[in-house]
Amino acid sequence: MLPLKRFFDLVCSGVGLLFAAPAMVAISIAIRAESRGPALYWSKRIGRYGVIFLMPKFRSMRTDTPVVATHLLEDPDLYLTRVGKFLRRTSLDELPQLFSVLKGDMSLVGPRPALFNQRDLNELRAAAGVDCLRPGITGWAQVNGRDELAIPDKVAYDLEYLQRQSFCFDLKILFLTVHRVFTAHGVSH
Repeated sequence: MLPLKRFFDLVCSGVGLLFAAPAMVAISIAIRAESRGPALYWSKRIGRYGVIFLMPKFRSMRTDTPVVATHLLEDPDLYLTRVGKFLRRTSLDELPQLFSVLKGDMSLVGPRPALFNQRDLNELRAAAGVDCLRPGITGWAQVNGRDELAIPDKVAYDLEYLQRQSFCFDLKILFLTVHRVFTAHGVSH
């Protein structure tokens, strides 16, 4: 029998994809109408135990954007598309990650998967032992600051999540995520 967390991930991501399908088609059309290139961006991310996987997101930036964390860009607004700004502000760019949850690369709740080249974050997570967690669409760090958090603070929240993880804690994080998305709390770009 599947553990409760995985069962919940499968049911919610499957139902979420069914309900989100019309919006995802509309978003894909809007992205393609505004700029050349694919609607989806496949990002190399670090999963459990440091394994790299491809995570889909709706493309919110130009196709010539350097492959680094957004906060490392000198001026991220130069690369964001108009549609992309809206997608990021509303977190709709994350919808395709429901496929990663279905596949098992991700969970609904867990540490956000780092880019493959974010060595500082990946090394701190491994040292803290949180690399054993399946990365999530949302997590404890996201509801406590998101883009505003320094890397050591993110890892501290990830470690707290590891120590406190439970089904009820996941539900609390999901509830807080919905609230943060509607208020755009912690979104800097």
